[in-house]
Amino acid sequence: MPAVRPKLVLSKPAKTSTRKEVLPVCKDPQDLSVCSMEYPVDDTARAKFRTTNGKKVTQHQWAVYDFARTIPCGRVTTYKDLCLALGQGSPRSVGSALRKNPFAPFVPCHRIIASNLYIGGFYGEWGTGDNAKVKVEGDGGKNTGRQCRKKMEMLAMESVGFTGDGCLVDESLIWRG
Repeated sequence: MPAVRPKLVLSKPAKTSTRKEVLPVCKDPQDLSVCSMEYPVDDTARAKFRTTNGKKVTQHQWAVYDFARTIPCGRVTTYKDLCLALGQGSPRSVGSALRKNPFAPFVPCHRIIASNLYIGGFYGEWGTGDNAKVKVEGDGGKNTGRQCRKKMEMLAMESVGFTGDGCLVDESLIWRG
């Protein structure tokens, strides 16, 4: 008999939210990925690289990081579009790779949002306010939405606007690569 798994329901922006106001964005965008950081580009350096906790970066993670580096400042893409462009993985595997990103902000993981144009996740948190979900252990099971607000602030500095409840304001900012 096949295993029956419960359906996982991720948070979505509330349809009846009163927080539809548009958050202010910078008129003069700042590219937060412009910083001095060592990023291995050849296979030998990547094979030797270890994260701060001693783990290797997988080939899939390298592919996600390489693609994320091509997203221009002032634009966003989705977890789904990123995995489709790579031709491998799933939106969840992309999110998992980005959650473990040791090169932030040089690898601009803040520029990836959910397919429904919702802010998505950041540092293991998913969503803002009452509909926020925790994806990181050790946080006591509570999610303040603080990390996703930080993601919206970072994107606002790069001139990408969101509503107060976390929805992308301008769909023309979606970059498909």
